[in-house]
Amino acid sequence: MIDPAQDDPMVITVEIDIFEIAKVLVDQGSLVDILYWETFKNMQISEAKVQPYNEQIVGFLGGRVDTRGYIDLFTTFGDDYLSKTINIRYLLVNANTSYNILLGRPSINRLKAIVSNPHLAMKFPSVNGDIRIVHVG
Repeated sequence: MIDPAQDDPMVITVEIDIFEIAKVLVDQGSLVDILYWETFKNMQISEAKVQPYNEQIVGFLGGRVDTRGYIDLFTTFGDDYLSKTINIRYLLVNANTSYNILLGRPSINRLKAIVSNPHLAMKFPSVNGDIRIVHVG
């Protein structure tokens, strides 16, 4: 049974390269996809792959946040034959947060996903057209 007062965030796990990344916030209100700098460093990806991006973004509280560039990374949703991999352009941000990645509308749209926060689930078509469901967890 779904609790109508449920207000938990949509937090999933994805795979990038050989890394399983937990604490990925799916945020339908965000205009960008963010990979937080500490997570990026832990993935041991060469900083030489980071492309310059000198613009600021507006943070949750309305303040301006500096970026450290961007990087394109193939990101996999799901963990079986129904998984789907898309290339996501992540802005790199050095911020204190409890999440590793923030997935915004660009990746949600590219994935062709439908997010249901009350159900804590995200549906998207797999590579063969079957509907894949990713639940919080």
